[in-house]
Amino acid sequence: MTLSKIKTPFYIVYENRLRKNLELIKRVSIEADVNIIMAFKANALWKTFNIISEYISASTASSLNEMKLSLDYLGSEVHAYCPVYTDETFPLFLKGSSHITFNSISQFEKFKKEIADYNATNPNSRVSAGLRVNPQCSVIETDIYNPCLPGSRFGVTPDVIGDKLPEGIEGLHFHALCESTSYDLEKVLEAFIEQYGKYIADIKWINMGGGHLMTREGYDIEHLISVLNKLHSLYPHIKLIMEPGSAFTWRTGDLITEVMDVVENAGVKTAIIDASFACHMPDCLEMPYQPIISEALPNDSEEGIPYRLGGNSCLSGDFVGDWKFANPLKPGVRLTLEDMNHYTTVKTNMFNGIQHPSIWLMKSNGELIKLREFTYEDYRDRMS
Repeated sequence: MTLSKIKTPFYIVYENRLRKNLELIKRVSIEADVNIIMAFKANALWKTFNIISEYISASTASSLNEMKLSLDYLGSEVHAYCPVYTDETFPLFLKGSSHITFNSISQFEKFKKEIADYNATNPNSRVSAGLRVNPQCSVIETDIYNPCLPGSRFGVTPDVIGDKLPEGIEGLHFHALCESTSYDLEKVLEAFIEQYGKYIADIKWINMGGGHLMTREGYDIEHLISVLNKLHSLYPHIKLIMEPGSAFTWRTGDLITEVMDVVENAGVKTAIIDASFACHMPDCLEMPYQPIISEALPNDSEEGIPYRLGGNSCLSGDFVGDWKFANPLKPGVRLTLEDMNHYTTVKTNMFNGIQHPSIWLMKSNGELIKLREFTYEDYRDRMS
């Protein structure tokens, strides 16, 4: 079996690329003495967790489903965070999590007795409670991903906390990054310490959230390690936690699609593919960003024929462009849309009932394994 024999559209994940990322993450974990945990919101392909668990076995969960997925396939150390917990969900989070972070003091006050009672009767599996704080330091340019904008619903500020943390809070959690650098982290940490430093003597851990894109080419790993070790020197009693999402599966997979038709309107050529940006690559419209296509010319090329790519849904805005190609596109041409693993498969949908791409894994030895193929029943059963 070769990639050319697989029917399009399909996602392909490469084990060797995944292991390269995991090795770097493990190195940072060791050299900076930081607990790096996996965020399922970026990737939840559980059939690859047997690979990931060789390096990392802890996770962060923002839903009961994510928590259960970790307990079933990755590991029992689950750091839960939800904007709100309910009377129905909280007892289940309590039984399945090692850490639970609250978005507000009122939410902690509502459930603190349940935590105390649980820990009193389960001393060998006690749960550590944390509070999400807002460092009020914006380093993200895209507002939809910026939790530190004025009016944010995420985290509390020092004026709300007052002079002392509520009794029972053992950790502080902030999340202020998105595909960011170690220098962005350094800036946010300065703001965090300035505002929340007075509470650190009374806690056991700091969770620095996600957005640490340490596996991206050019990321300054040595600077990251030095920033974290400096934090250790300031607060040697504190355990450090990070939960990067994209870093785990950055550039580890692609979406292979095929041109089905080419249309032209007002001088714009659109190659319509058998995949959909709206359904299969929603971040391209939401972020927005334009993925690299392996078969296209470099972005700065002055030569070539320009094309948009149009998705196969009936949403008018289901297109992205433009790319330039050395030769005219025509039906049957395969295109490789790169880096379609993180924040892609977890966000797909079945709008229009469009057939979902199959998912494949290429092992390090070149063997191709089908992880999932979708059917009409998958669409039908989501609807009722």
